[in-house]
Amino acid sequence: MRVIVAITGASGAIYGIRLLQVLGETQGIETHLVVSSAGAMCIAYETNWKLDEVHALADAVHDNSDIAASIGSGSFKRGAMVVAPCSIKSLSAISNSYNDNLITRSADATLKERKKLVLVVRETPLHLGHLRSMAALAETGAVILPPMPAFYTRPRAIEEIVDHTVGKILDVLDIEHNIYTRWDGLLDS
Repeated sequence: MRVIVAITGASGAIYGIRLLQVLGETQGIETHLVVSSAGAMCIAYETNWKLDEVHALADAVHDNSDIAASIGSGSFKRGAMVVAPCSIKSLSAISNSYNDNLITRSADATLKERKKLVLVVRETPLHLGHLRSMAALAETGAVILPPMPAFYTRPRAIEEIVDHTVGKILDVLDIEHNIYTRWDGLLDS
């Protein structure tokens, strides 16, 4: 299965990076990466990763300004696309089919081809305009998946919190994993 991963300029670039790591270890997955200029800034500021190291995690890398790239077309066979993290700017552009770059064009093609589009929206608080854009996208078929940490797993490190969100993304994509502990009900003490 081909999965397009986009990293935009919201805080939380580590979600996209970790997703690429896990998908790279998963047999039968081909990854295509697009990073916005603001996403590259977030990678540099928030993580110890260099952009070329993030690029090396993907099978193919596309320039966000190349709207003629293969992944921007509906004829490009894809299984899914994940925008992690998804900025409000990207969310708004995708919601309004404002396809002025490769990320938004690829997302639009993903929706029109009825493939899974997962948006890891990283913003809080949300105003009504944000919520309306999310609702419009959900009505179009997108999955809105904000990174909401679960504490039933009793995380001891940020990596465990990140893995929980990445695991939820993998669940939506129907990709088997064991990167977080699933809820099994309360245990008797």
